[in-house]
Amino acid sequence: MSSTPEVRPPVVTPVRVIIGLCLVAPFVAMLWVGSYAKTGPAFIGIPFFYWYQMLWVLISTALTMTAYQLWQRDQRDRAAHASPAAENGGEAK
Repeated sequence: MSSTPEVRPPVVTPVRVIIGLCLVAPFVAMLWVGSYAKTGPAFIGIPFFYWYQMLWVLISTALTMTAYQLWQRDQRDRAAHASPAAENGGEAK
C-alpha cells in the first residue's frame, strides 16, 4: 500500500458557508463606499463617515471571532466523524 495520505476535495457545508459570509461581510461593507460617504447623521458630534467605519471595526471583530469558533467546531466534528480506515493510515482492519 502507498504511504501517501488520501487527498479529499473540500466539502461545502452550511457551517462553512456561514463562516465565509462572516469573513466577507466586512469587506463588502467597507468597499461599498457610496453607502457611507456622507456626513449625516452625526453621533456625539462625529460625522457618519467616521463612526460607521469605527463601528465596522467592532462588527468585524465579532464576525471573525464567530467564524473562528464555527471553524474550530467544524474541525472537531470532522475529526470525530473520521472513518476508522483514515485513522489507521488508509488500512481497513
